[in-house]
Amino acid sequence: MNMFSSNRNGEAKLRYLDGDYQVLEPGSYVICAVTGEKIELDDLRYWSVARQEAYVNGLISYQRELEANPELRQRSKS
Repeated sequence: MNMFSSNRNGEAKLRYLDGDYQVLEPGSYVICAVTGEKIELDDLRYWSVARQEAYVNGLISYQRELEANPELRQRSKS
């Protein structure tokens, strides 16, 4: 694919890493895995490496983590 045939204004495909991401297919945004909202790459701050998902904000990221790991809801009783 050359630079003229790529869709740089469409959805990007990313590989989420610890503290960074790798662009697999160029684009200007990704989709929040929970809300379905577009997230401009310049605004992307929250994602899960384990689930390879992007999140629109910290609250959504936290809620998704609790959903995926319900045991985190319980407090230790020591």
